[in-house]
Order: sequence, then C-alpha cells, then structure tokens
Amino acid sequence: MKIAIVGATGLVGNMMRKVFEEKRYVTDISDIEFLLVASEKSVGKEIVFNNRKYRVMGMQEAVDRKPQIAIFSAGAGTSREWAPRFSEAGATVIDNSSAWRMFDEIPLVVPEINASVLSRKDKIIANPNCSTIEMVLALAPLHKKYKIRRVVVSTYQSVTGTGVKAVKQLNNERNGISGDMAYPYPIDLNVLPHGGNFQPDGYTSEEQKLLDETRKILSDNSIRLTSTVVRVPVFGGHSEAVNVEFENDFETEEIKSLLSQTPGIVVQDNPSELLYPMPKYAEGKDEVFVGRIRRDYSQPKSLNLWVVSDNLRKGAATNAIQIAAYIIKNQLV
Repeated sequence: MKIAIVGATGLVGNMMRKVFEEKRYVTDISDIEFLLVASEKSVGKEIVFNNRKYRVMGMQEAVDRKPQIAIFSAGAGTSREWAPRFSEAGATVIDNSSAWRMFDEIPLVVPEINASVLSRKDKIIANPNCSTIEMVLALAPLHKKYKIRRVVVSTYQSVTGTGVKAVKQLNNERNGISGDMAYPYPIDLNVLPHGGNFQPDGYTSEEQKLLDETRKILSDNSIRLTSTVVRVPVFGGHSEAVNVEFENDFETEEIKSLLSQTPGIVVQDNPSELLYPMPKYAEGKDEVFVGRIRRDYSQPKSLNLWVVSDNLRKGAATNAIQIAAYIIKNQLV
C-alpha cells in the first residue's frame, strides 16, 4: 500500500502525519509506503516521520510512483490540477480543499454519517469544510429523529483554519513584532466577522459552504440555514453557536442522551459544575464536543447547542484519514 500525503509540510499535512503515527484509524502503518509531497520549494527536504527519514517529493514524481491513496491538503487550485492526474494513475484521492465538494458525482463524506455512500468507482472523495464537519456530526442524529427545518449558526474560528501565515500574524502581534498580515486587520484582542471571500449578496464563501455542504451531507435540500463566520484569536479549535428548529418536538434530556450515544461526540453539559466545551481543551482531540444544550423558548421546537472541535484534527486531518481507513478496510482501492 502506498499513500501520498500531498501538502505534507503544511499545518494539515503535519497533522496528518501525527494522526497516522498515533495509529488510531490505520492501525498497522509499518507496511505502508508513504509519499510525502509538497510544492517545488520544499522538494528535497527531509522529514522524520514514523521513525524514519523521508525525502519530500514533487507532484509528478508522486504520480509516477502510483499510490493507491492520495490525501490532498494543498489548496483548491492544486487539487483541481493534480487530483485528476493522481486518479488517472489509479489513486483514490481524498481532497481537503473546496475544489470538488459540490460536484454531484463526488461524495462529500463524514465517515460517522455517510461513509456507506462510498464505492470503488469513487476516485475523488471530498473532505468537508472544518466548520461543517463538527456541526453536521452533531446535527445528523437530531435530523434523523426530529427533522431539521432551519439552522442559525455563528462560528468562532481559530487562526489555524487560515494557515501558517495567520498563526504567525497572531504570534507576532502577541509579541509586538511587525510582520506579514494574513488578515486585513489585527487579530489579537480582536474578532473579524470575515471568513473566506465576500460574495455579491454580502455573505462570505465560508458562510455559503456551511449551507451547501450541510444539505449535501444530510441529503436534504429543504434545510434552511443562515450563518455568520467569525475569526477569533485562538490558535486551535473552532467553536459554533448553533440554533436548530425542528419539525417535531423534543425533550432536552432526550437530545443529550441521543448525542451521548453518537460515535465521535462527547457531551459536556453540566452548568452547575461550569462544564461546557472550550477550544483550549478540544485541541489535540478527535472528538466533537457539545454542550450548553437548552431549549430556545423564543421559537417552538427549537434548540441551542454549543459545538467545539479541533479544526486541524476532526475538521481536516482526522476526517480524511478516517475516510482512508474506511476504504482500506472495505477494499475500495
């Protein structure tokens, strides 16, 4: 088995290597030949991974080596150009970018929800947006039981969701250092109601992704959703305030019980002990944490949730590796 990690030197690529080394999802990596792939400026660098040295290679060399799986985290432009080349060479591509998510014929997968849609014919598989992944993991069991009519979500997204340059900006500002800006304004001691690019209707591309991807993953275009994406001065972990209106009524304790039984979710909800999810404590973990579960008394059959997850792990690297583990286990490559 050969697995290429494309974008191996970036934030998500680094996390992919870490998750593989933990052997939580692909338990035997000793028989896997890893191909670490990056842009031309990184080609030739040596990386220690899984107790051995790897030389970073370029795209064409990796294609020529014919991996069975290629996990991409190198941006939408790179994915549009190179994912078809890898798939034509026989690889199943799991892509972390936005390039392929909304193509009808390409599966958009959160394994706990809809891995069953995958088959051997799927040569490009899309990993959803990090904010979408954590939200839909909490919404999926609730939609199945109560049917969601409408979602209002505000996200509080860490700088790691933007990339290395944003992490450096926040570090620089914390230390009084001038440097390159990933954002149009300071991020330290500030919040930016701006994620992605602004569209003509005033929403951003990140806000639009939450709507489009949620509908596709939950297979229900009738769900109405509106969102506000906010960038906050946090290094790791996205948080979301989610308001959900259902078609059928519910009991709050039943919601808590249902979420507690959902794979991949940890309920942290005990106000008397000040127990609720926080990004500081979700960082480095694969689970999605849900708390502040309470009825919305302003609207019938409505619920408030607070959802937190490590955006580099379950929101990106872990979800992609779970997909890879599923297709290996089910012999879909």
